[in-house]
Amino acid sequence: MGVNSVISRFLLLIAMLAVFACHGQQAIIRLVDQKTGEPVPYAHVFYESVYNHIQQHGVTNDRGEVINPVENKSVVTITFVGYETLVDTIMPGESKTLDFRPAIFNMGELVVTAQYKPQRVDKSIYKVKVIGASQIEQKAANNLSDLLSDDLSIRINQDGALGSSMSIRGLSGEHVKFLVDGVPVIGRLNGNIDLGQLILNNVDHVEMIEGPMSVVYGSNALAGVVNIITKENKNTPLTATAEAYVESVGTYNFNGGISGKKNNNVFGISGGRNYFEGYDLDKSTRSMTWKPKRQYFADGYYIYDRPGFKFKYSSQFFNELLWNKGNKLEPYFAIDNYFRTNRFNNGLDVSARIGKIRYLKILAAYSIYERVKSTYFKNLHTLEKIITENDGDQDTTKFNSLNFRAELSKSTDESKLNYQFGLDVNVENGTGQKIEDERQSIGDYAAFLSLKYDPIPTFTIQPGVRVIYNTKYAAPLVYSLNVKWNPLEYTTVRASYSRGFRAPSLKELYLFFVDVNHNIRGNENLKAEDSHNVIFTFDYNNEKGKANWGMDFDLFYNSINNIITIAQVEGDLYSYINIDNYTSQGFQVDLFYDLYPQFKWNIGLIETGRKNKSSELPEETEKFYYSTDINSSITYRISGINTSVSVFYKFTGKLPQVFLNSEGTYEEGYIDSYNLMDVTLNKNFLKSSLNVSFGVKNLFDVKTLQASGASIGSVHGGSASTLVGYGTSFFAGISYVFNKFK
Repeated sequence: MGVNSVISRFLLLIAMLAVFACHGQQAIIRLVDQKTGEPVPYAHVFYESVYNHIQQHGVTNDRGEVINPVENKSVVTITFVGYETLVDTIMPGESKTLDFRPAIFNMGELVVTAQYKPQRVDKSIYKVKVIGASQIEQKAANNLSDLLSDDLSIRINQDGALGSSMSIRGLSGEHVKFLVDGVPVIGRLNGNIDLGQLILNNVDHVEMIEGPMSVVYGSNALAGVVNIITKENKNTPLTATAEAYVESVGTYNFNGGISGKKNNNVFGISGGRNYFEGYDLDKSTRSMTWKPKRQYFADGYYIYDRPGFKFKYSSQFFNELLWNKGNKLEPYFAIDNYFRTNRFNNGLDVSARIGKIRYLKILAAYSIYERVKSTYFKNLHTLEKIITENDGDQDTTKFNSLNFRAELSKSTDESKLNYQFGLDVNVENGTGQKIEDERQSIGDYAAFLSLKYDPIPTFTIQPGVRVIYNTKYAAPLVYSLNVKWNPLEYTTVRASYSRGFRAPSLKELYLFFVDVNHNIRGNENLKAEDSHNVIFTFDYNNEKGKANWGMDFDLFYNSINNIITIAQVEGDLYSYINIDNYTSQGFQVDLFYDLYPQFKWNIGLIETGRKNKSSELPEETEKFYYSTDINSSITYRISGINTSVSVFYKFTGKLPQVFLNSEGTYEEGYIDSYNLMDVTLNKNFLKSSLNVSFGVKNLFDVKTLQASGASIGSVHGGSASTLVGYGTSFFAGISYVFNKFK
């Protein structure tokens, strides 16, 4: 054998060994926590080729590693609960270590409410509060009332029949705009949306803007906006969920869902049943303070999504049966009322990028709300029921709403001047025996424009204007001015002025609302409300290593002319009236400290003053009456056993108010102060697919409060007690998520 032949065979052997070595060493993506440097296991990794859009999936192992399987240049998207979504590009055969940023600080959270395009929360000109899925899980919240019960700027009001309502910084629920994926929620009772009917089973997060948003969202947005953002399957071929919850007070809930994605098509359906057996403070009677209720709910969606274009159709259904048990009639009869609430919403949402810097968004929705009252004469021995025939015993009231919204915006970081132009149409119809002439309608047609100007990178000014045509009321020009300034690296200053307008709703104008606890007549002579609102905020947020700390300081002033409230007409009959002016003002301060991932703490205080000005009130009562609220929460995470313990506390201070006593003179009354505390424990199993939670709610066993006078804004009242809760209760919950990646 010649020398050349030996050399040739030797080189061939070396080449073969090199090939085998390359095949034996696969390309790996390694995912590490940006704060701790530790690997992130069980994260979902989604690959999509930039050339032929072939999609592949993977999950990081215990070492935070996953094989790179791509055969050409691809976009890799990585998601995991508690982390910001990570998007990068990767080449065939490339190994890479990626830093995964925890979302615990919420600085990189994308928000959509009132934005030109999806925007990082710290970049928004509005101060947006984001309550994410992990916070919902920590609180074991079933509905919006549970979720917001310890929020500092919010007061939750309870009614055993109508459910729970809220006020923000002294402004009641009539002035809060509730949205689900941008679609207004209809069906207010006594002016408020029942927060217990806004279920969180399929909710990704909640976005809140505390402050006037009339330019962007029109009527009912004087106090702020609450936008519930539902879940969408972003990348997983198949996901299934199941959840159950029980509470010692007699609550039994369960729900489940399934979603999937194939190429550009995404679908999802979910549903469930909630049941509450009722609770009575007076065990000697058959009638219950907190009425029993049963809820069914379901929703579904279809999405076609490709770069620069998204089409979504969604539908939601909700049914609630509330049972008012009548007291026993001798020898063994009772008269029972049943109240059925039905909601059915359908929406189309189209988003498109026009060129590189312009965005078009169209939202069209049709919503139906129905409340049916049925009354039966019941034999308590045989349980036989006979429908009664008295006037008012049977009633059906229906409302439907048509919403159309179109927005065209230009938004790019490179341009100093951006804009948003929109059209907003809202038409509401009401029918029923308790509505004047059995049919009424009201329409609100508006166009709005805002300009965002950045003269320097750290300063933004955004004026806006809304032109309104209302079919029943002459509307003024609504305008606003928002300013955002970052004078230093860790500080943000925001200031805003806004003029607002709210036309009375169909219920306030025409509905004769009667149930077991209420007798309210509409007033077609009501005037529309208009408001002036000023907010100033200073935020300091410093992040270093694993620690994040800071403070938020807010000043607020709200003045509403011709505010609508309820007043006693005669006996137990009430109606809506206008009061000359209502003003709320005050300040709020929050301090927070996070040591990732073990510890999270915050404490806050709000001082809120309220003042009524009315020709019916004596001059000495026209002063500010202040209340003080305090809240705090602590979450401690035990990383080694994947467990967290959370404590949520709120002190709701005494609420002073003026009321007309039985002798016909005015005096100062109050609603007493109280303390609430909840403790929850959450633990994850099976690679975080299984979550178990249990804990205690209302640890101080608060049920009712002493109250004298009606709620703030009313000029009539008397002594009574106010409901807070049904006392201390214990709960347990379990949820399971199944993901199929191939």
